[in-house]
Amino acid sequence: MSDIRLTEEEIRYATLFESITGVTPMDVVIDGDYSRIIFVVQKNQAALAVGRGGANVKMLKQIVGKDVEIVETGDTPEELIKNSLYPAKVIMVKVTKAPSGAKVAITTVAPEDKGIAIGKNGRNIARAKILAKRYFDIEKIILA
Repeated sequence: MSDIRLTEEEIRYATLFESITGVTPMDVVIDGDYSRIIFVVQKNQAALAVGRGGANVKMLKQIVGKDVEIVETGDTPEELIKNSLYPAKVIMVKVTKAPSGAKVAITTVAPEDKGIAIGKNGRNIARAKILAKRYFDIEKIILA
């Protein structure tokens, strides 16, 4: 996890995020595919970062002109994937190796939350894939 280097643009977003929320992000991911910025924060910091009624996120979104998403970090791939798919109820995450040698995370969510886990146009599952790849070199997430 320590080999992640932020670009100047990501550092500027991190500074803005901290000045508005009072929370120091551990990581900033600019996702051009979905026109959003994903901030990774320490455990139990997401609610503080979001602010009452989402006030901080709304303010950030207005300033940067992109969607702003906040994800709590995880010590294990399972925990990070679970946090990335919130508020979908994740029942289980099992990391395994594909025959090709690539790491794959098989993720089971509550049937009624499958749509939430995938998100509009696949944006939530894409967020989980980006973070799982970035932190744990997981190539694929399969929703079961």
